[in-house]
Amino acid sequence: MKARINRSMNSLKTLDLVTKKVFLIGILLLLGIFSCKNKNEDATDLNQSEEPSEETTLGTKNSISKILSSPKSDELFLSDSVKKFYEKKEYLPTWSNNKLREGFIETLKNAEAEGLYFKDYHGNEIEAIEGSLNSQNNNEKSRYDILLTDAFFKFSSHLLNGKTNPQKIHEIFDLPKNRANLSVLLNNALAKNDLEIAFNELRPNNPVYSQLIVSLKEYKEKLKDSVEFKEIDGGEMIKPGMQDARLQKIKFRLMVLGYLKDIDPFTNDYSQPVQDAIKQIQLENGLLSDGIVGNSTIKLLNIDYKARYNQVLANLERWRWYPRDLGEHYILVNIANYHLEVIKDNKIISSHKIMVGTDLRKTPIFSDEIEYIVFNPNWTIPPTIKNKDVIPGVRKDSSYLKRKNIDIYSSNGELLNPNEVDWNSNKVRSYTYRQKPGSSNPLGKVKIIYPNKHLIYLHDTPSKSLFARNSRAQSSGCIRVENVMELVEYLLSDQSDYNSGKINEILEKGKLKQVQMDQRVTVHHLYWTAWIENGKPRFTEDIYNYDEKIIEELNKVSKP
Repeated sequence: MKARINRSMNSLKTLDLVTKKVFLIGILLLLGIFSCKNKNEDATDLNQSEEPSEETTLGTKNSISKILSSPKSDELFLSDSVKKFYEKKEYLPTWSNNKLREGFIETLKNAEAEGLYFKDYHGNEIEAIEGSLNSQNNNEKSRYDILLTDAFFKFSSHLLNGKTNPQKIHEIFDLPKNRANLSVLLNNALAKNDLEIAFNELRPNNPVYSQLIVSLKEYKEKLKDSVEFKEIDGGEMIKPGMQDARLQKIKFRLMVLGYLKDIDPFTNDYSQPVQDAIKQIQLENGLLSDGIVGNSTIKLLNIDYKARYNQVLANLERWRWYPRDLGEHYILVNIANYHLEVIKDNKIISSHKIMVGTDLRKTPIFSDEIEYIVFNPNWTIPPTIKNKDVIPGVRKDSSYLKRKNIDIYSSNGELLNPNEVDWNSNKVRSYTYRQKPGSSNPLGKVKIIYPNKHLIYLHDTPSKSLFARNSRAQSSGCIRVENVMELVEYLLSDQSDYNSGKINEILEKGKLKQVQMDQRVTVHHLYWTAWIENGKPRFTEDIYNYDEKIIEELNKVSKP
């Protein structure tokens, strides 16, 4: 009896365990069902909260690959770059994101604001296809995707290095091209859905460029007023207090340009308000602000809005050529404006008037780093001056070399006697001609050397009165600097051994002395004729006629 009771109790325990297990399994199943349901409900809610993707599939891998391997790829501007780009991404479409694509097209349409034009980037075709995109077949969409990529590469290359070749325009343009991996920039921009990331890296980051974009817009709006410009005749200088029939046109011009108002233009008198306006326009355009109306001022007044518009266009183009990073410490030479600035950490340390090369011996455009300074320098006469000036001078006058304090050296460095040289032989062209320090030495008391193949450097001059002139294209290519000793003292300011007292002592001795630079300073020889100063457009004379050549080249590429 006792044994049966024990068996019955064990059976009840076993049943109880089974029941518990079944109950637990049921609970777990129910939890799983509710859990799955909640997950599904959450997923549905997430999907509903997401914005629907706005994409238009532009072609397929196969059709893009076929087009790029067909003769049609020859229609592209940069077919090699485009092919490599698609090859790396396995020929997948690039421009399916509607918002991104439409934003890019809008950027191209607005490119005129910086002197670039939509139609130069398949613009007409892109606009036509975009307007009928829904009716395009698969192959047509694939081709459209390729055209957009090609447009991106061409537009980007123009932002990076300009549309024209500066070496076709300048006699010597020796700046390296700006470099960027356009494929990497495009992929990064696509990944972030923001093409401006790429364009901002490619555009010039110099504030002058941004200012010129604003100025271009202003002059475009003024173009309609160009008809109001009537030619003013040149002639005798007009001085304050004089009467001249040309003053009526001059007054009208000053009124149109915004320099003069509330005055009767129908008189021939040169009154004080007119003088003040003339002085202001002279000052803002790099002329001597003396109020005297000479031919330089007449030439300035005859420049109409169309010419100014083109001048701004030319300068936008040249800033796309120039280096993106000028450094932290540098000397910036504006050849056209006869001006030099020392800049450190984006601050102007000092400014100097300069003289530059004549039209026949233009100062080249290039950059290099200063290595040393020479006090009481000899002047090794460059080949151009040697062949065009010195040798013909000696042939006409045997005392020429003695008067100029010039020594002659053979190719092996031997000092030669001028009286024993056959000046009619071509051998004289192979000799080195060196002018010793002295009052007639055109280098003055100091030269600042950054060795370069163009044999160009900064230096002093004994002809200091020339700095007072408006036009200072007076040299043989090198840069003459006003108050050059102030510049030299600054460049050596980090070397306590060369304070102003020590420098004066070196100069008084009159012996050649070379001092190596410690601090690193680069000299940039650039050329630009338009910028913004104190919120107003500033222009200077295009002394080498480069602007006109740039506009000619731009018009060959495209016409606005």
